[in-house]
Amino acid sequence: MPGYTTRLLTVRLGGRDYRVRALSDLQQFADRNGAAERAGISSALWSLFGQVWPSSRVLAEAMATFEVAGKRILELGCGLGLSSLVLQQRGADVTASDHHPLAESFLAHNAALNALPPIAYRNLPWAVPDATLGRFDLIIGSDILYEREHAALLAQMMLRHASVDAEILITDPGRGNSAAFTRSLAGQGYAVSERRSRFNDSDVAPFRGRLLSYRR
Repeated sequence: MPGYTTRLLTVRLGGRDYRVRALSDLQQFADRNGAAERAGISSALWSLFGQVWPSSRVLAEAMATFEVAGKRILELGCGLGLSSLVLQQRGADVTASDHHPLAESFLAHNAALNALPPIAYRNLPWAVPDATLGRFDLIIGSDILYEREHAALLAQMMLRHASVDAEILITDPGRGNSAAFTRSLAGQGYAVSERRSRFNDSDVAPFRGRLLSYRR
């Protein structure tokens, strides 16, 4: 037994059903070899990667119709990899990344569940530069401005990995940390546009959730 339990979900994205292995609930935790502790992931945060969140569904829905031909794409904080699954199904050049010790195995399992080729994966702690990763034409992430300090870390990531004419697309459920990120990217020459989105059936207008697009 791995020390945690899982469940199989069917998630409809872009008019297509995807089978997804997720953690059973937010109470799951297993770190027998200390990999999560070494990565700075506490027991309280450990299970977050393994859930299907509204913000990840909104981003994956956007990827179902987004123009991706000829673009090199990076998903940050992929978790279960919903957007990367959609992009792989469309034949896009996508690399998924995360820093959770189980993200790679869950991503590989979910690709296989949907009869998709393996998805390129990188372990990518945001504070540690990776000179081998290169630059991307589209960088995406769902709810990655989770903590206040993430805005500065991600702004530096864009300096390292965004191509000159890259677009950055982020779903934000309204945590209040996007303003600092927007200011940092404005200093890099990006302008932002936003689309208010319903993240849950209970959401009512004006929605707090947003799909943020940065271009320069």
